[in-house]
Amino acid sequence: MDSFMHKLGIVCTAVVGIKLFRVIFDFLYETIIAPTLQLQCIEWNNLGKWAVVTGSTDGIGKAYAESLAKKGFNIVLISRTQSKLESVATEIKGRYKVETKTIAADFTQPESIYHEIDKQLAPLEIGVLVNNVGMSYSYPEYFLDTPNADEFYKNLITCNIFSVTKMCKIVLPGMLDRKRGVIINIGSTASLIPNPMLTIYAATKAYVQKFSADLNTEYRKDGIVIQCVCPGYVATNMTKIRNSTWMAPSPNDFVESALRTVGMAELTTGYFPHSLMNTIIHSLDFISTRFSKWIILKTMHNIRKRALKKATQGS
Repeated sequence: MDSFMHKLGIVCTAVVGIKLFRVIFDFLYETIIAPTLQLQCIEWNNLGKWAVVTGSTDGIGKAYAESLAKKGFNIVLISRTQSKLESVATEIKGRYKVETKTIAADFTQPESIYHEIDKQLAPLEIGVLVNNVGMSYSYPEYFLDTPNADEFYKNLITCNIFSVTKMCKIVLPGMLDRKRGVIINIGSTASLIPNPMLTIYAATKAYVQKFSADLNTEYRKDGIVIQCVCPGYVATNMTKIRNSTWMAPSPNDFVESALRTVGMAELTTGYFPHSLMNTIIHSLDFISTRFSKWIILKTMHNIRKRALKKATQGS
């Protein structure tokens, strides 16, 4: 029995070690080796004159807009609040000396908003689309206990799934005509690991991941790069993390890292510490699926408890 357990321990250690090595190597390849050797590098200046970013007035979306403006793209900002759009547009135009265009759209609304988006984007040579807009829970909650569940789930699914699908349908034909373009769909690590109590959010991001992978298979032969970026926690309004850390970077640091993987990775967290975290969780899952799910469920419970306590104190 002791001999068996010893051998099992060696096997488990070897599996974890191999997984960690692969994550480290893949990340180094995506961010350092391939760019240095110019393997499959994206020629950003040949894609088109404009980049479109949804959910672009703060957080990851704004960071993508700024980074793409820095590369010389004119920027189309699409988000819900016109005043915020105008503020970000003025900031980007002044800092990077590019053209900007704003479209106010509430992505929880039905298909009617896309007629106006399509109309305004039609004359533009769009080289990059970043589907960043999305929504999540205020705090982790059980499926049946979520406040205003019917309306919330409808808005969540409409915003996180329908927006990605429709924006790709609007922008992809022009890219296909020119035989070049980049589409970056923002998913979440919630789709890569067990995520109870964020169940519907995680499921919507699983759609984004699968949609991106199969769409990339359909159109990569035509010169279109379609990438799904699945970040962990980033210091944004959505995550309610105020101060950036190594595990929860600022949006600018995250996007700077993620953009280096475009053309190198079809699916990526975009940020090495997030890849490392996923590997650790998957290693626990390999050892015991039930144990890894229990740990995450307990973590979600603790986050929920703190959120409800804070809400009670604030009321």
